[in-house]
Amino acid sequence: MERIIGVNSNCYHGYRIEEALEGIAAAGFHYVELTATKGWTEHVFPSQSFEYLIQVKERMKKLGLAPFAMSGHCNLMDKERLQDFIMNIRLAAFFGCDYIVSSVGEAHLEDKDKGSDELVAEHIRMLLPYLEEYQMSLVLESHGEHATGAVLKGITDRVDSPRVGINYDTANVIFYGNVDPVSDMDSCMGDIRYMHLKDKAGETKEWNFPALGKGTVDFPEIFKKLEKSGNACPFSIEIEFTPEGPGSLEAVNQAVRDSAEYLKSLGMEL
Repeated sequence: MERIIGVNSNCYHGYRIEEALEGIAAAGFHYVELTATKGWTEHVFPSQSFEYLIQVKERMKKLGLAPFAMSGHCNLMDKERLQDFIMNIRLAAFFGCDYIVSSVGEAHLEDKDKGSDELVAEHIRMLLPYLEEYQMSLVLESHGEHATGAVLKGITDRVDSPRVGINYDTANVIFYGNVDPVSDMDSCMGDIRYMHLKDKAGETKEWNFPALGKGTVDFPEIFKKLEKSGNACPFSIEIEFTPEGPGSLEAVNQAVRDSAEYLKSLGMEL
């Protein structure tokens, strides 16, 4: 089954976007998920100058990388953050992205507001005109209190739009949701429109997300289930290491290369 396989620039948290793009391209990938996560990884951001954003765009073109998605996390429960997210949608459109990723709450900032699933759905429906204008899909990431497929499906069912689906993060469902992705994804397979391929090592609540194939996530079984259901959603690799970080830029580059080799060993084409 033909599908897009890219790398989330968040793998290079703490490093410059230029370094991320170089490493991703050198590993043989052709697609990148740009990260615009406030307070965490602002590789690209609406407040950056137009001149700089053009330089990033040109650099990707030179390296043969297509920016197909943007990680633009905002707290969608907080009405005051919706304008920030609209700016992220516009930034994603500037780069030609087809997908914008967000968790329901903040990814790395403290939630200033919380609300029911119905409130979240109401806020997301306010974003639909922008998604339609830019022909973009919003994919909600399994994260925090909204970490399982069943929980996220409750929100996507309420929104009831082809523009809104689930970004199924294969490690977050373990770390935050304490569920096995192989069984949990059955609860929302029809709504999975995007997938963060992330491995998980160590104990359930241990922050340990190594290169693909270095942890315990059963990717062959996950891929088999997707294939059986005819789900050709894009993949974006995310490596978040341990709290100590990767240690060096070369360690990140090696983890990205190792992930590429692991996927190819399973018959995937980059």
